Amino acid sequence: MQLTPALRIDVLNTPQINVRDGNFADLGGLDPSLSWESSTTSGDVDIEYGVEASARPTADIASLPRKVWGKASTNLGDWGVTTRVDLDAQDLSSADIEVDASNADSDLSIHLEANAGKGFSVNKIEATKSIDNDGSRITITPRYDLNTEESDVVVAYSSGDTSVEVTASKEAQSVKVSQQVDDDNCVTPTLASNGDMSVEWERRLSDDSSVSATVTPNDSIDVEWKDAAWTANINMPIDGTDITGANVSIKREVSF
Repeated sequence: MQLTPALRIDVLNTPQINVRDGNFADLGGLDPSLSWESSTTSGDVDIEYGVEASARPTADIASLPRKVWGKASTNLGDWGVTTRVDLDAQDLSSADIEVDASNADSDLSIHLEANAGKGFSVNKIEATKSIDNDGSRITITPRYDLNTEESDVVVAYSSGDTSVEVTASKEAQSVKVSQQVDDDNCVTPTLASNGDMSVEWERRLSDDSSVSATVTPNDSIDVEWKDAAWTANINMPIDGTDITGANVSIKREVSF
């Protein structure tokens, strides 16, 4: 079995440092980046902003910035509204926009994704409505992609230690059932209408430590281990009963 590790180290708050890449055969494949973020307030509007830049040595300073983003949050009547704008620092001709609006009294939220350049176009929109009834909770989320004209609806039901999630569209359907076996163990099988299935097992090791494993037959085994500030992810593609490789990522969060 050949391992192709991927490394990610995060330092949270301000500044944030990411050393990351997908898969690489040696340290020469590392592509470090530096992320900086800050926040302020203007009247009733909370503002956050940041920039991500390459940390590679280069003589072309203009190539260092990768992404610039800003986020504004405020209340409009009974609605809390947040708008985030992401710009590719190498191509400022367009911007990705996300808008989230929520109404706590109605238990209703709306999420919209759009793009602004020469014009303004909405790409995706979804709404989530939740209903509490006699100790159980039902959540309905219709979603629509304007680019592909695909739509689906997610219906989630939770009661006690059991939750069920059904995703349905014209093309496919899937059912996910989550069962909290005890205080430390949770099992979640997922079955799709095309025959695909997966099973996730999550075990709590302590208040800030857990291990989860997801097995998808003839596809992959995914393991995530959280230990306080450390998070390790292992993805192992499988073919039948053979493990054909491994992708490893490690993240460390440090606040200062």
